[in-house]
Amino acid sequence: MFQQRNAVVVYHASIMLVSYWYKIKPTEGTTMSVCALVAASECNEEHFKTLFDAGFFDEVYAVDAGFVYTKACGCDPDLIIGDFDSLGYVPDAQRTAEYPCDKDETDLELAFDRARMRRFDTIYVYGALGGRIDMTLATMQTIVRYAQLGITVHVIGLAEQLDVVIGPDALELPAHKDGIVSVFSASDVCEGVIERGLKYAFNDERITNTTVRGISNEMTGLPAVIGLEKGVLWVFHPIDMPELPCTPHTD
Repeated sequence: MFQQRNAVVVYHASIMLVSYWYKIKPTEGTTMSVCALVAASECNEEHFKTLFDAGFFDEVYAVDAGFVYTKACGCDPDLIIGDFDSLGYVPDAQRTAEYPCDKDETDLELAFDRARMRRFDTIYVYGALGGRIDMTLATMQTIVRYAQLGITVHVIGLAEQLDVVIGPDALELPAHKDGIVSVFSASDVCEGVIERGLKYAFNDERITNTTVRGISNEMTGLPAVIGLEKGVLWVFHPIDMPELPCTPHTD
């Protein structure tokens, strides 16, 4: 069992950071749109840079060694956060939040908490799939928690995307000529699961977290829909590119 630790956050340039987070923090009821969290595992730099250069993200947070990826993409992150055990040093930046290594939260959880505090309703996560299996599982559990808090979370891997669907709801997938779609129950049971537009149909199915009936369905060149009445689904599917703004990013 983990020992509870009330870790004290060490802020670099603390006055500037506190001013940044609280002085201009959105008021209750307003919504900031899209935040990107860039972590330290295998990162789809091409997808991130395309969206960043297009000005798609309102803010970008580098999570520990995810700073290496943001730097390589020419991105000066709005926040660098973590215990920096992976990076090996604390970046000399204006907005850096350093935490002790001995803590109960992952660095990604801490970044999610910051994004939620800033009232973002959509979060793109990079560098959080692949690598260590236990960290991938931690990512999968973390995104369920924040999806249940009302945040839309998209996890972008090298060749696939992970989304969460909480019933009653459905996820619409754009047409792909090919590609694999797999669904898994994140809750004990998912009821009323449907799949439309894929090679194999699901019709009001019941799946559990001890079965794998939802693995390896196939796109057919048509738009697809994954839905359920009750429960929580993880959905792995081909990577989507959102509609990008006309105005590119400028520093």
